[in-house]
This record gives sequence, structure tokens and C-alpha cells, in this order.
Amino acid sequence: MTRSTSGVPAAELAPSPSEPLRLQILTALALHRMATTGQLRLMLRPHGSRQLISRALNRLRSTGFVGLTPLPDSDRPRTHAWYLTSEGSRATRDLPVLRGRPPYPITSTTAASIKTPHTLTVVRTHLPFAADARRLGHEHGPWDWTPEVAHPLGEGERLIADVVLHYTLVDGEHRRKLRAFVEVDRSTMSSERLAVKLIEYARLFQYEAQPVGRRRPVSAGPVWLRWYPVFPRVLFVLTGASRTRLRDRISDLQGMVAQHPLVTALAREVPLGAVVLEDLEEHGPSGPVWVPLAGGEPRPWTDV
Repeated sequence: MTRSTSGVPAAELAPSPSEPLRLQILTALALHRMATTGQLRLMLRPHGSRQLISRALNRLRSTGFVGLTPLPDSDRPRTHAWYLTSEGSRATRDLPVLRGRPPYPITSTTAASIKTPHTLTVVRTHLPFAADARRLGHEHGPWDWTPEVAHPLGEGERLIADVVLHYTLVDGEHRRKLRAFVEVDRSTMSSERLAVKLIEYARLFQYEAQPVGRRRPVSAGPVWLRWYPVFPRVLFVLTGASRTRLRDRISDLQGMVAQHPLVTALAREVPLGAVVLEDLEEHGPSGPVWVPLAGGEPRPWTDV
């Protein structure tokens, strides 16, 4: 499989239990930036024990490949998140699943603690998709969830998606490949700033780079076609506030769809949806919990 230098990945197969667990852990931490022991178990060995993952992590820590940082505001003082050290980042630099991805080493517990809340919430969002895929016989694994993927918007600007999701629906001999941009919102920014993300996606949908050196502009087509056969759906996952406040934030996203001409045009072509993270965890992404931003009743993410 090939990858562009922008870091946008092709879908990867889920890890095989026959592969060394320690290598899988290093790969997962390199791709996802950070994870707890429990998250790594659900990601890599959902039917295995926590002790299995803990032993592998402690061996990696003793050799200097991973570090850990306590979780803020945790009720359990021994709960912490794992991340790659500089040595671990160098060891994973040439792994195929990471080809074309820039390294994001975390070199200290201080740096790790700053990134912990958002990074772990992004991993937390991934796990229901993986569990749903296993239950339904679909294809979606740890390497099909790629954080922090950058896309050009022109004039030196970039849109950085929290996640690019690859997912294959399997129904007998029929296979349907889906892709999504996922934005994870912990209610730490204003509702207006969150809604502005939709404008950025609308700009990406329309952006066409012009070949250098031509007197007349000649369109090379939308830039996103370099990486995607169809424009991925855009999904917002919200948490970190009361139900009332989260409903208001979803309403503001719907307002942006209704009022901004670029976003309105995007919504005519691209599915847009939002969900509360706790509902996603309780009912799974295939449950009727996604609010279509263009209007309508809640439904599964595949039908927004």
C-alpha cells in the first residue's frame, strides 16, 4: 500500500495475534501518540488479560522505549498513560504503517501530561468503532484510525483533522469502504470556534491547487482527490459538558450548515453528523445516536 507525503494513509489490516505484542504496542503508541493499559488491551488484545499488556509495557519501559505519565483527575492513583520515548520513536520510524507520517515523540512526562486529555479522548472515541467492527464482522482495526492528518487549504494554510477513519462494511461478498474525518471536541473551545471547523472542511472540499508556471489557471481537480476517491464524511464527537450544553453545541453546528453558503454546499454532497461520546460508547457507532447536521432524526453513522 502506498501513502502520500501528506501523511494520509491507506487502510491497514488489523494486527495479527501472531505478531510480537511488544512491536504492536510500539506501533500503536507511535500512531495514536498515547494510550492507557486498558485502551491498549481493547485495541490489540480485546480478549486477552490486562496483565498480558502490563508485562509487555513494563519490559518496554525497562529498555527505555516507553514512558508513562499519571492521568490527571483520576480516581485511581496508579492509572497512567503510556507514550513513546525518543528511543522508542526512533525504533518505530521505519515501520510500514507509519510510512509518510511525521514523528511526534514526547520526550518528557511534562510534555506528555499536556497532551494527555485530548489524546486519550481521541483513543477513547476509536474503541467503539473497533468493537462494533468486531461484533458485526466488518474491517476496522488500530491502524485504520490515523490522528492528526494535515491537508492543504492554499496560501500556506492547512486543515488538520483530529482523525482520518477507514472502515469497510462487509455483507457476505459485498464490501463497502467508508472514510470519515473525525473531530473530537471536549468542550474546551467556544461553540463558534468548533463550528468554524465546518468552514475549513468546506474550503478543503472546494480547494483546487493550480499548476506552477502556467499563464492561465488550469484546474488539476480538487486536492482531496490525491488521497480519497470520494470526500470523507465529517463526524463530530462531543463530550466534557452537560447534556444541555452538548445539545447546544450540536445546534450551533447545524446552524453553520444552514447559514454559511460554503458549508451548505458541502452538506449537499457530504454526510455530516455529530454524536455525544457517552452515547457512542453505550450504543456503538451503528446505533441511532448520530444527529445529521443537515437535519433529520438520529441514525447510525453510516446513514447520516
